[in-house]
Amino acid sequence: MQLYFKYFLLHLQSQMEYKVSFSFTVLGQFLVSFSALLSIWFMFDRFHHVEGFTFPQVLLCFATVLMAFSLAECFGRGFDQFPRMISNGEFDRVLVRPRNEIFQVLAYKMDFTRLGRLLQAIIVFTYAIPQSGVIWTWNKILTLFLMVICGSLVFFALFLIYAAFSFFTIEGLEFMNVFTDGGREFGRYPFGIYGNEVLKFLTYVVPLALFQYYPLLYLLDIEQGLKFMMAPVFSLLFLLPAYAFWRYGLSKYVSTGS
Repeated sequence: MQLYFKYFLLHLQSQMEYKVSFSFTVLGQFLVSFSALLSIWFMFDRFHHVEGFTFPQVLLCFATVLMAFSLAECFGRGFDQFPRMISNGEFDRVLVRPRNEIFQVLAYKMDFTRLGRLLQAIIVFTYAIPQSGVIWTWNKILTLFLMVICGSLVFFALFLIYAAFSFFTIEGLEFMNVFTDGGREFGRYPFGIYGNEVLKFLTYVVPLALFQYYPLLYLLDIEQGLKFMMAPVFSLLFLLPAYAFWRYGLSKYVSTGS
């Protein structure tokens, strides 16, 4: 952890070297996400409910997914850059170092410009939390916390799978963006509105609904029970196949010779 913190400071200092550029990039990230927020506002300006969910309740979904994705992208950026490490031979150097490969890839790149999206998620939370009609008891506060943290880890697992494909293809596979960037975009609304088949897929295959939709039902008192409160924790099981796929890809790795 101490070594990771040193990498954290190094990346932060290097990106703050050009403060104006950094500030404008953060602002750009904020504005890009703001356009998604505007689309929700325009939707509710015309239709006041979506499958029974009000505007502040949908904003809870939006902020949860945006914050989870932003945290995962900020600190898991190395896996997004992993195909480049494969193609230029940098990963060969990783393998001969006395540290875990995942740790080294994590420390390879941190993108603090994604804090622009994180800032917007915080602002949306400040509006949605008091306006959503949720009675905030300790268990619901814990549920919201689990939604964000477990959501970040699920997105991290998706980045790990994306990186693992590079062991076989050298280049990253763009179809994974359907689950990463696509998960962020579609996650602006409760996943239940997309139909039962999509909801089942996002429950049992790629468990985005486990940290977004089911705990939201618990927060809104639509559903009761520990299984809805702890649904985000169940989504962490997705880390197991993601890690297994990474290990399998690593076992098949052959240097590109770069």
